[in-house]
Amino acid sequence: MKFFKTAAAVSLGLSLSAGAMAETTLRVASWLPPTHPQNAIVWPTWSKWVEDATDGRVKVEIEYGLGHPKTMFELVEDGVVDVSWSYHGYVPGRFKLTQAVEQPLLGASAEAASVAHWRVHQKYFAKANEHEGLEVIGLFTHGPGQIHMVDPITSLADLKGKKIRLGGGVQGEIGERLGVTAVGAPAPKVYEMMQQGVIDGVFIPMGEQKSLRLKEVARNVVVLPGGMYMGSFAMFMNPDFLADLDPKDREAILSVSGEKLSAMAGRAWDQGDIAGLKAAEEAGVNITMVKPGDALDVEFNELTKGMDEAFYESVADRGVDAKAALTELRQIARSYK
Repeated sequence: MKFFKTAAAVSLGLSLSAGAMAETTLRVASWLPPTHPQNAIVWPTWSKWVEDATDGRVKVEIEYGLGHPKTMFELVEDGVVDVSWSYHGYVPGRFKLTQAVEQPLLGASAEAASVAHWRVHQKYFAKANEHEGLEVIGLFTHGPGQIHMVDPITSLADLKGKKIRLGGGVQGEIGERLGVTAVGAPAPKVYEMMQQGVIDGVFIPMGEQKSLRLKEVARNVVVLPGGMYMGSFAMFMNPDFLADLDPKDREAILSVSGEKLSAMAGRAWDQGDIAGLKAAEEAGVNITMVKPGDALDVEFNELTKGMDEAFYESVADRGVDAKAALTELRQIARSYK
């Protein structure tokens, strides 16, 4: 009798051990504050999707403080973490095609732009392999970038010579055309830099008035119709980690990624912009809402002439039809509902 009890206990132990071994922890590296929509909404939502889709076999953990956002690509490539996300503009030269979605005058929400971003990447850009060493699981944009300043401006000409934090990508081209003094830094450093007088302003979405507390230091905001640009981001996974998963779990994770994840991320950033505008208004920030046809709007439209052509030329070595891609991206984004 004792033998049977022991055998049963051993059997149960092995069974429990096998169950424990079957559970996989997927580590996500993130870098904006935990209160930012990307960390408060996007990753937790995707985590639940993953756990539900895999019946709990894959758990997701979010980790912070692992370095500058530009290093996230390398951390995932090297297998230090399994998943992360970053802004393409932080790695100039490597990502050129992703600037299609950043071109000015798109006139769409972040959700619409993100869906267009994903579809056009899959159809046109993926073959150029700019994300070599990574499994892209989502592409999205933040909301329209606006002008946040310590001191007020009445025209874009007032920006000439001002020290402006620029995050890379199309922002750099716009900054150059404006004649600003570009200062590079990750977004989480903007508050401190503005508070210390290192920069006079920043081009960034409205959501950061709340998430980065810019309402305390950037007391003057110019909101252009459709914004100045969109910002291109990727969410990516280590291919080896994905390949090592049970095929059923691999397919389950991919089924809740792609366009579904991209749309959700864009939507969260849209909601963040709404919250940011409200927070700025409640804090008494001086907000100039520019209407189509206003002097500032006309000034910006003139400033951006020729940027499409400059984009086509910059990606001529990528072997894709960039003009057709940008045209289709705009059609998808502007007709998205």
